[in-house]
Amino acid sequence: MYTRSLVVALAVQASFAVASPLFERAVDFYSPSARGGSMLDNAGSGEGEPLNIIISGLSSSTVLDDAGFLNFARAIGFSTECFGIHIGDPQSANLGDGNGPVNQTIELRQDFGNANTGTCLESLLGGNHFRMYRQNGSLADSGALFLATSKEEDVTEGHTIVPDGYDIGRNELVAAAVGTTSFGGVTYSTMARNITGLLAPGSAGVNHGIAQDGIVTLLTVTII
Repeated sequence: MYTRSLVVALAVQASFAVASPLFERAVDFYSPSARGGSMLDNAGSGEGEPLNIIISGLSSSTVLDDAGFLNFARAIGFSTECFGIHIGDPQSANLGDGNGPVNQTIELRQDFGNANTGTCLESLLGGNHFRMYRQNGSLADSGALFLATSKEEDVTEGHTIVPDGYDIGRNELVAAAVGTTSFGGVTYSTMARNITGLLAPGSAGVNHGIAQDGIVTLLTVTII
């Protein structure tokens, strides 16, 4: 015969057992390399682009879904590709979450202040752009978004990355994001923190052989 106190204790224990998966996302991110992933995506050439910005899994949940992230991106000067036209194959990344290599969720470009057609200017003149990947597999379900960010040349140069373009792209995106921004009636407050040790500095394995400083910037985005 169970006593009342034992029944209560078992009920409490069971509730924690059921609720525990909810706490798996209470982290900024998981290091991809801890579970066989990489902080370089796969550019299809045997090399990769650095995942040099992470949107923290502790950000407001709406920011981390596809529609909410696109709205945030527009708040900081990025939008979908010119008339939805994309040239080139998607790149994949293994974030060590158990999903293996997964193609980019979306690729966004600098919109020069016009979320509707401004990315057409980026396609012609060059500018900043990024690919986004989501860490949501069963082995590391942080919900964090990993961005491969870089600044590229104009169309006459074939959209190759500018010298030091990975660091420049990261720094320009972070500068646009930090502080208070808004789009579509939603206002965001963004804080940044630089992290070392996730990404090896230098050019080894990096697409186009462009060296980068090894800094990954963590952005925590809160809807206010």
